[in-house]
Amino acid sequence: MGTGEPLALQHLTLHGHRRAFLKAGSGPALLLLHGMGCDHTTWDLVVESFARRYTVIAPDLLGHGASDKPRADYSVGGYANGMRDLLAALDIDRATVVGHSLGGGVAMQFAYQYPELAERLVLVAPGGFGPEVTPIIRAVTTPGFHQITGLLTLPGVRQLGVAGLTALSRSRLPGTRDLGEVAAIFSALRDPRARAALAHVVRAVVDWRGQIITMSDRAYLTDDIPMCVIWGDDDPVIPVSHAEVARVVAPHCDVEIVPNAGHFPHRDHPERFVKLVNDFVRSTAPARFEWEQWRDHLRRGGDVRIRQAEAGHAPVAPLASAPSA
Repeated sequence: MGTGEPLALQHLTLHGHRRAFLKAGSGPALLLLHGMGCDHTTWDLVVESFARRYTVIAPDLLGHGASDKPRADYSVGGYANGMRDLLAALDIDRATVVGHSLGGGVAMQFAYQYPELAERLVLVAPGGFGPEVTPIIRAVTTPGFHQITGLLTLPGVRQLGVAGLTALSRSRLPGTRDLGEVAAIFSALRDPRARAALAHVVRAVVDWRGQIITMSDRAYLTDDIPMCVIWGDDDPVIPVSHAEVARVVAPHCDVEIVPNAGHFPHRDHPERFVKLVNDFVRSTAPARFEWEQWRDHLRRGGDVRIRQAEAGHAPVAPLASAPSA
């Protein structure tokens, strides 16, 4: 570390599908989960700093980046299963899970399904705390997305599109902050397998009205897991107001609003982001799962908090059976 050279991707085949991931550093495990349409490179400004303290695992989720893109299960539950198996194959028993956007939903689902494996949760602009989401993501669910995007990502057209989005992102005009990241996602969609995988992912969590599944109904199950929610104050993808829902349904969590940041605070202000995560890990003890506590939480439920959110503390997504992307 410290050479400035990019880390080499490693690969592992699980259930017949090749998974790509970065592994760096030593110490307690830190699992970094990227957002929809992104890959491990979303963390490239913070991986080296984290690797000074932690064993960092940054996978490309199935259907993304250099991982395989089969016709498969792209639900958040399926992704959580994949992360359990990846950690097991790497001989990692427990981890602090950092999830951005879709990865935040996967992190929360991971904690629901495998609470004995989750030491802490860091949710970065996660989905699942309300129905609102950018129309760009909702558009993926519309008929013709695959064909239209295929035309827009043809050679020449793609380069013009990427250049235009990148230029707009540097213009500092309102609503253009994250277009540089959108350009990278757009470029990756030249692969028809990536387009098909993205469509499956989006349709599992979003329809034309917005997010259709929520993490709010079971946030109370994380009461014994230290949780930090980090949001950019100028997020054009998922509104920062959803952080107030987190305060209601998970009152034990720390909420950090990063000034002058959009949907990617870990890229807008990497040093600030690393400090927030390091301080959170230092100030909290890793969770220790006990079945009796889990049963007690289930018996008591979290209905009071959900009713509080619905009564006007903050908007909350319709209840469903799984956390969002």
